[in-house]
Amino acid sequence: MKLYARKSDKNDKYDQLRCVRRDGSASSTMMPRQGVLPHDLIHYVVETVLDFRHGFLGMVGAGAEISFAMEQSHAVVPAGLADQASHAESLVESLQAQLWSGSFDQAMFDAGLESACAMRGCAVPVLPQPGGGAALYEAVLALSQRWQALPFYATLELDMPAL
Repeated sequence: MKLYARKSDKNDKYDQLRCVRRDGSASSTMMPRQGVLPHDLIHYVVETVLDFRHGFLGMVGAGAEISFAMEQSHAVVPAGLADQASHAESLVESLQAQLWSGSFDQAMFDAGLESACAMRGCAVPVLPQPGGGAALYEAVLALSQRWQALPFYATLELDMPAL
């Protein structure tokens, strides 16, 4: 699946995300500007780095409309939702808080992740390596730098492998 993240005018409150599946079908949404890398692009980092196939973008890649995938992955204690979707959303929220704080703090990351998982009724995910939260944060920062350098009206193209 290809993701096309387009920056709107500097005075706009939203940017745009268009996901084009391998079969050519597409789904789009507006991404609220929050002063840091957009939430949906943090999903890209989490889901690609951790090889999640059933997170928010995995649902979109499998054919769900973005609005449906958002509703499912943001729900508190989502009935029948794969653990990956709950884990991805919890990780994204914790990473987003780290971005807003301006630096990575392992204890704050862990506490945010535990809280987000408890709210969703899922176990805290085991990250593949010690310090995995810091590695995710560094990957988010790298994409954030690309996003911040992108001029208004330009598009950042990203590839979701195997979706």
